[in-house]
Amino acid sequence: MPSPTTMPSNVDTYSSKYEKQRLQALANYQVLDTPEESAFDEIVEVASIICEAPISVVNFVDRDRQWFKSEKGLGVRETPLDVSICKHAILQPGLFIVPDTTQDPRFANNPLVTGKPHLRFYAGALLESHDGYPLGTLCVLDYQPRELTERQCFALQALANQVMAHLELMLAHREQAELILELKTTRHELAKRAATDPLTGLLNRRDFEQRLNQELALIQRGAPPAALILIDLDHFKKVNDTLGHQAGDNVLLRFTELCREAFRQSDVIGRWGGEEFVVMLPGSSLAEAQQAAERFHELLATTPMLEDTSPPLYITASAGVCSLTGSSTLDECLLRADELLYQAKEQGRNRTVCEEQ
Repeated sequence: MPSPTTMPSNVDTYSSKYEKQRLQALANYQVLDTPEESAFDEIVEVASIICEAPISVVNFVDRDRQWFKSEKGLGVRETPLDVSICKHAILQPGLFIVPDTTQDPRFANNPLVTGKPHLRFYAGALLESHDGYPLGTLCVLDYQPRELTERQCFALQALANQVMAHLELMLAHREQAELILELKTTRHELAKRAATDPLTGLLNRRDFEQRLNQELALIQRGAPPAALILIDLDHFKKVNDTLGHQAGDNVLLRFTELCREAFRQSDVIGRWGGEEFVVMLPGSSLAEAQQAAERFHELLATTPMLEDTSPPLYITASAGVCSLTGSSTLDECLLRADELLYQAKEQGRNRTVCEEQ
């Protein structure tokens, strides 16, 4: 980054690389076209009082305009850059003072000097970024030619430093807020990854058990009973053995899509492990859960898991369905569902076995 010592020596360099970097430094503060703020208004008022000037401005020199964050005595928020005295002030460090604008060839023909408001005196203290780029000025103006005392010069620069200190504080708060948001997003993503199966994106076993415990607690406090379906893909090992593990992963992904399609949004789906899946249906009776399982069987029968094989690959699944009641415990209901699933396998697979009402 250029330092103040590399500052351009004339005002015709706004298209230079340096000027682009200066404008980027200004943009980083995100101050242009922002609402009025009391902190800046108070600094402008104090500068006006100390320097005994009717006009006081916190201004920033943009690409083709000067924009006023706060102003007293002008009544406008911006002016074109071609009538700006401040564009000259940012080309040198420290204070830029013009005792009489009519005697300075740079400003004698300026329309703000020759016409209203007939500006005759200017003093601007540089507003400089922490990395050395001039952004604008805190300036005072008068309708009469004059000078500033040494104490007034010191006070004007001190107030300009306060403007930049406040801008730096605002920038730090904004960066802190962005960092906090980033950390929250990262924490949420990490929590999501910890709760989900990396292949399918479904809840993993641990977090499904946690959600199941929550549902059992709700049922014990009076919520409607629910149902649990434990599903196992039939002969899945053959897919891995004959087509490879990548094909097996693709089957699991397609199976996951069908689960999301077949069951309700309110139903909780998890990957129990390997080719086993588990579905909790809040507020569902055994009969409703069994109907949902049968619809899933029908969907499996008409949907190929792999279409790029010859012939397309279809699979079946076996399932066990049990109820969740106020007297259920986590281990008991999982054991019942597993026993029912085993019965479905024993009875020839591609079916659902539901516990008796």
